[in-house]
Amino acid sequence: MKFSIYQESRRGARKYNQDRVGYSYSRDALLLVVADGMGGHLHGEVASQITIELLADQFQKRARPVINAPAAFLVDSLAKAHDAILNYSANHHLLETPRTTCIACLVQDGTAYWAHAGDSRLYHFRKGAILSHTRDHSKVQQMVDNGFLTEEEALRHPERNKIYSCLGGLAPPEIESGGKVPLHEGDSLLLCTDGFWGPLPEDELVSFLGNYPVLYALPQLMDRAEVRGGKHGDNLSVLGITWLEEDTASDDKHAVHTKTLPLDSFTTRLKELDAEQIMRADKEVSEMDIEAAIAEIKATIEKYSK
Repeated sequence: MKFSIYQESRRGARKYNQDRVGYSYSRDALLLVVADGMGGHLHGEVASQITIELLADQFQKRARPVINAPAAFLVDSLAKAHDAILNYSANHHLLETPRTTCIACLVQDGTAYWAHAGDSRLYHFRKGAILSHTRDHSKVQQMVDNGFLTEEEALRHPERNKIYSCLGGLAPPEIESGGKVPLHEGDSLLLCTDGFWGPLPEDELVSFLGNYPVLYALPQLMDRAEVRGGKHGDNLSVLGITWLEEDTASDDKHAVHTKTLPLDSFTTRLKELDAEQIMRADKEVSEMDIEAAIAEIKATIEKYSK
């Protein structure tokens, strides 16, 4: 495989960041995950952290060096993350279960597969156009689908952030799968939270990601989304790749080449809970609280790591 990749997560105007992004790749497969945590502080980010760590763990156990039945793998892994979050909540006797949206994408054999729950999105760009994007699991999206709202009206609707499917909720999540789409040279895949896509119209996304690689386009789009979010802006996170054909010459010196990786080797980029940042933002949370949360996340991952 050959691709360029970019990931970034910002707090926006919120007190702390509950978004999590991460990726892992073997010689022949690539997993991308974005999660938007919801719930009280040190719970929303725990839900999203459990999700990305558990999906990376499952990927590394099953990619040898590719995943059998990739669509089923994504759905099963998201369902397992849902169960793990519920287990964490039960162990801590939480009155409100932490929840998270999730969009996950698997690329192998030059083909992209994805699955999601909630309103974190995946976009597929090619030659100045959006080929497809995921459908939000939200009440407002249902109103658009039923003809009660236009897409433009939906962007301004006061309940646009209310979702009906997520990981960690009381009801089993509606996990929607898609993809099995061959990637072409120069295609870009974008995974992002609603804090990013909400302030940006699709034509602006297309003007950047439909024409430029993610390493150039995403930092500029993040700046625009954060400025437009203003003093009420949400956390905003992106994870994107631009696909490059293995045998095509490229002047992208930052491109990732996986052809020479050993069969049992993985490269993973995940960020753990940031104790220093959390304690600076929330004086009610102690270092012991954070250490306990990290330990519990590890214990939860180990329990569901099969």
